[in-house]
Amino acid sequence: MSFSPDAAFSYLRRAHEQQRLAHAYLISGAPGTGKRALASRLANLVNDTRDEDIFATGATGIFVAEPESKSRRIVIAQIRDLEQTLQMRASGGRRKVAIVSDADRLQPQAAHAFLKTLEEPPNDSLLLLLSSLPEALPDTIISRCIPIPLAQLQEQTPSAEETELVELLRAIGTSGGGGVQNAYRLAQGFQRLLARVREGIQAENATALKGEETRYKNTTDGAWLDDREDHYKALSESRYVQRRARLVEVLLRWWADVLRVKTGVDRREFPGATEQTRAIAERLTTPDVLKRIRRVEELRDHLGRNIQEALAVEVAFLSVFRF
Repeated sequence: MSFSPDAAFSYLRRAHEQQRLAHAYLISGAPGTGKRALASRLANLVNDTRDEDIFATGATGIFVAEPESKSRRIVIAQIRDLEQTLQMRASGGRRKVAIVSDADRLQPQAAHAFLKTLEEPPNDSLLLLLSSLPEALPDTIISRCIPIPLAQLQEQTPSAEETELVELLRAIGTSGGGGVQNAYRLAQGFQRLLARVREGIQAENATALKGEETRYKNTTDGAWLDDREDHYKALSESRYVQRRARLVEVLLRWWADVLRVKTGVDRREFPGATEQTRAIAERLTTPDVLKRIRRVEELRDHLGRNIQEALAVEVAFLSVFRF
């Protein structure tokens, strides 16, 4: 059963009031379900502090570990620092709260180190793990946390390009293909979708700019038009980056379904592609699937750092979809 954020908080608040709060919780859910907001509310609750976003402001006795390294993983040094701070005495009757955001991105050594903290949690501590892909966590960690799965707040209608991308992925699974040619063909299909998205956004904004130019050309100076051109250029790029990110998220959700097949989890992001994700899962080991998920995450991070898009996509798809 999945909770809404408010229902989850009510459940945790009752446990806190009854002094039955567990020492570790795994808060999971798709991006946008409110994992970080729930962790902030719970951290503020147990320390009787004002309701604030502790990720943005920080707070006494609250420690956060999240991907910060060049590889966008949580490294063992971060966990060592977290463990050291948890050993300190809590002040003023507060609880020490440790939040591991994107816990599925713990490096193996970091996960092993954190497991020891879960097995022997320090006094007056509360451990919160947040994850969009809890299936990627070691069973030894999952078994030591109380699960708090969050439901999707509202179903987003997939865009035309997202729907088409799913169909491209289904074709790979249906054909049983996983060779270089199929991987390259899928990369080309993905790039065509990106090109179509960019062209559509640019055309839409060009129409809007032309409308403004027609309306105001006789009442303003040329500097105004230059400013509006810069505005629409920046707006086009911002919208493109957002829609590209949603397409990369489709890739992550697809491979998450493959991983769920491997781990025996029934939930599916794409129930209409169950046959195809199962076919891929049968050809790969769990470490193979996890490796491909990490590679898609790397693609997302590379694109976020403005690495050459076409090259990044091609290299990633050849490693992710060649099996």
